[in-house]
Amino acid sequence: MKAAELRTRNPGELQQLLVELLREQFNLRMQKGSGQLGNPSRFKALRREIARIKTVLNEKAKQDE
Repeated sequence: MKAAELRTRNPGELQQLLVELLREQFNLRMQKGSGQLGNPSRFKALRREIARIKTVLNEKAKQDE
């Protein structure tokens, strides 16, 4: 999801999306540990998407101040 699309969402939706992505990242780490990981490139995509969401959340928090 692009940053422009994320900026149109409210902070509650972004927080929920962040929790879902963090759970997915945890599940991927568990799959990697057990040797069942199918798509290792998903790690990089998830990290970047999480960072993008956190950036937008910080922008919105600074905007409200």
